[in-house]
Amino acid sequence: MSKLPIRGNDGRTSGEYEIADSLLVFDKGAQAVKDAIVRYQANHRQGSASTKNKGEVAGSNRKLWAQKGTGRARTGLRQSPIWRGGGVAFGPRPRSFAKDMPKQVARLAFRRALSDKIASGSVTVVGVLDETSPKTKAFLAQLRALGGVGPTLVITDKVSANLRLGARNIPLVEVVNAASVNTYQLVRYPVILVTEAGMKALELRLQGGAGEES
Repeated sequence: MSKLPIRGNDGRTSGEYEIADSLLVFDKGAQAVKDAIVRYQANHRQGSASTKNKGEVAGSNRKLWAQKGTGRARTGLRQSPIWRGGGVAFGPRPRSFAKDMPKQVARLAFRRALSDKIASGSVTVVGVLDETSPKTKAFLAQLRALGGVGPTLVITDKVSANLRLGARNIPLVEVVNAASVNTYQLVRYPVILVTEAGMKALELRLQGGAGEES
């Protein structure tokens, strides 16, 4: 059994949360984690970069000078890529960068990423977060007491309106529910705070529930 510290809002350790070792994986999945991160970032690319080729650049189709007799190189359209202001040869065009991944590989990547975070001591279980106030100051005080100084991922079973409002103005802090957290988020943040209810939801995912979110 792997044990995670349970802390209250004041930062004091009040117990331990046990998670079965059978839910964690360490002997495989490293490549799956890498592939999942590449897929996540690729799926968020707009793919809107675009250039004009010589057929799309405005201009006349008049030959710039005679083919022979000038002593200069042969040339044709002013829109040729060899001229400044002409078209672009083999430039980027709008396209989709989306990648696909088998569900089993995505689940393996999620299990491996979470397992590594648990093993490294980056995950702390929070008994219950105080969500009575939407004030940023109140939420920031909780984070500091729990050791969430700097980039921090907060995982709950359900993100309330007060929690969303309290966290939205804090840089490098992201609040997400356990059902939608993905491999990229787990790898990105060095500190992960999970409520007990959120941890139970994560265990269900480790048992083979939901797959990876794009």
